[in-house]
Amino acid sequence: MSFFPDTSFLCALYREQGNSPKARNFYQLLDGPLGISTAVVFEFRQSVRLQVFLNSKDATKGYRQAEATRMLAKFEQNLASGALVIIRSDWSEVLLIAERVSAAHTIRGGHRSWDVLHVATALQRGSQTLLSFDLRQRPLAAANGLKAAP
Repeated sequence: MSFFPDTSFLCALYREQGNSPKARNFYQLLDGPLGISTAVVFEFRQSVRLQVFLNSKDATKGYRQAEATRMLAKFEQNLASGALVIIRSDWSEVLLIAERVSAAHTIRGGHRSWDVLHVATALQRGSQTLLSFDLRQRPLAAANGLKAAP
């Protein structure tokens, strides 16, 4: 079975949160490396950096630089070791699929661009399952023939 993770899945792997046990259990059951797109790599890194910014403005939000540094170091270590592998996507095709997905679902479902792009990337890759904890993205994946896990 082919899996494609979104950023919510990666965040649950690299920072302890409510969904982390599910993410870790699912990840440990994989037979090989987890393929991620360059867009997911960017969004994950950007999200971590944004959380540090938010924390610098309000200590009750986001998280501290030390935690971000730890998360990014572990992420880079997993890329270097091959536990995560970057898969190449045909971005012209991804954007064509994303436009179809958006036109069919965004007005009714309020989907964000990144969510549509992750679903479109999974479809373009021929993935069967989107790994996501995003409560709006999971139904979008299902509406487009993908299973949503974990």
